[in-house]
Amino acid sequence: MHSTQTRLRGTVMTACAAALALLAAGCSQASAGTQTGGCRDDGHWTGRQQAAWLRTAVTITADGTQPSYKDASVVVRPPRTGDVRVLCQPLAVQVEFWTLTATTSGTEMSSVMRYRLSTDGSRTRTVGFPAGLPGGQYGTCTRVLVAAYVGVPLTNRQLPRMTRNLGAADDTDVRFATERIGVHRLLPTGDSAQCDADRPTPSPARTGATDWDIYHP
Repeated sequence: MHSTQTRLRGTVMTACAAALALLAAGCSQASAGTQTGGCRDDGHWTGRQQAAWLRTAVTITADGTQPSYKDASVVVRPPRTGDVRVLCQPLAVQVEFWTLTATTSGTEMSSVMRYRLSTDGSRTRTVGFPAGLPGGQYGTCTRVLVAAYVGVPLTNRQLPRMTRNLGAADDTDVRFATERIGVHRLLPTGDSAQCDADRPTPSPARTGATDWDIYHP
């Protein structure tokens, strides 16, 4: 009788040990799954998919109504809609500023500043507008264009161009030859009357980009 009870007790203990082992393994696998599934897999995203994610995360605070851009900024924050998990692989993001000036021969474009940063959507990044951006105070029709895009700096072929005269143009009249653009904004000039007087042609004569590249880790 005693021997039977001992064997029974041993069988029960063995079964319990096996159950605990399975439970531990299950918890371990669940923990590992939670860790690998806790971020959004973007390793195979195309440039268009990356730009779509960036579009939900970027806000440009400037509206062009202020006399200067000292309080204006480009804010990259966690996405506000859709899948809001952080990205498994941070995206390289460029924030670039151009001035567009109407002349009798067309529209001259110049890159003023380019900021480079990395983001996975886990925290907010703020890029202030560069100092000294013109707003028409020099007697010319000059507008500011800002864009946030993914990947490397734009090539000459991918630089923005206007589809109508600078004075009457809005965001929809700016064309980039790439799908990597997340957000862009063409800000109004401080002297709209001068823009009307200049009447630029829609085909821009581009100038070389200023060699600025500031890295924000």
